[in-house]
Amino acid sequence: MRTPKLRHLAGLTAVLVIELAQLPGAHAAPVDQAATRHVVQPGESIQAAVDAAVPGDTIEIRPGTYRENIQITTDRLTLVGAGESTVLSPAEKPSANACGEAGHGICVTGTAEDPVSDVRIASLKVTGFPKNGIWGSGTDRMTVRNTTTEANGQQGMGQEMSTRGTFVDNVSRDNKQSGVFLANTIDAEGGATDALGTLVAGNRLSGNRTGVVVRRLRDLSVEGNTITANCAGVFIVGDESTPRAGDLNVRHNSVYENNAYCAATDRLPFIQGAGIVLTGAEGTRVTGNQVNDNVGTSPMSGGIVLYTSVVGAPNTKNAISRNVMSGNQPADLADRDNGPDNTFTDNVCELSAPTGRC
Repeated sequence: MRTPKLRHLAGLTAVLVIELAQLPGAHAAPVDQAATRHVVQPGESIQAAVDAAVPGDTIEIRPGTYRENIQITTDRLTLVGAGESTVLSPAEKPSANACGEAGHGICVTGTAEDPVSDVRIASLKVTGFPKNGIWGSGTDRMTVRNTTTEANGQQGMGQEMSTRGTFVDNVSRDNKQSGVFLANTIDAEGGATDALGTLVAGNRLSGNRTGVVVRRLRDLSVEGNTITANCAGVFIVGDESTPRAGDLNVRHNSVYENNAYCAATDRLPFIQGAGIVLTGAEGTRVTGNQVNDNVGTSPMSGGIVLYTSVVGAPNTKNAISRNVMSGNQPADLADRDNGPDNTFTDNVCELSAPTGRC
């Protein structure tokens, strides 16, 4: 006897959900139909499974070595391996897709206007590609977790023209450029873009040119990473363009012995012994980091260094606070551009340049 009433209530609920979804600013959550798990065994194609997948599906890659380039353009796709025993490396002939043509290992590709969203990459090793190991371009909420990128020709992992990325608990080592590289765009000039809370946390970054590079971005955090044996630990890169790069958090990282030597380029002097470097940044908070034993003779050598950007833009309105530094040379804390309105509070160090910064 109660069935008609329950059906009536169910109908009212459905109407209410529809009406709420139609309110200004409301967004209906995507609903995936019966998500499928595609299992890829050694000798099979990961790309074939990706091409067969629909939003919400998972590609499970069993232990083994897979030689191909993976191109992802589907929302809400999960690519997961079995840890470092699942290895992606180049084939003798690159895959016939955009990722293969670019020389990257895994590509997640959309556009700034129509980003690929909610792609998750986890628990595999990406090694030996001529360009980037894992690269997102035009993505939203791309997540890379528990993954190793090693010995790639440029960046270990990173993104451009993207928002709300998450790079957590990864290992990125011995890549020719950065362990993690994040930028507004790699092939055009312009002001900083809003990364909408992108997070780089809990990673182990070693043997790269630079552990983390953040270039022309705002609203992003680099926190709780262990960064060592690179030429430089963290680079925050800005310039005179507006909006200015900045409004970032660099906090609670362990940055030590980044003493490898990297030769000069057409834009930068040689790099060695650089812990955390800010160039042309605005409103960045460098807080609670342990920065030790970064030693070199480059203009950017030292523990925490403020240095004029390549186009001469000073750092401004940055807050350097509660960091603990020792054994860095030529200084633990070096303000080498004397930009306006930077503050230095409650830092513990042995030597600053100029004196009085700690």
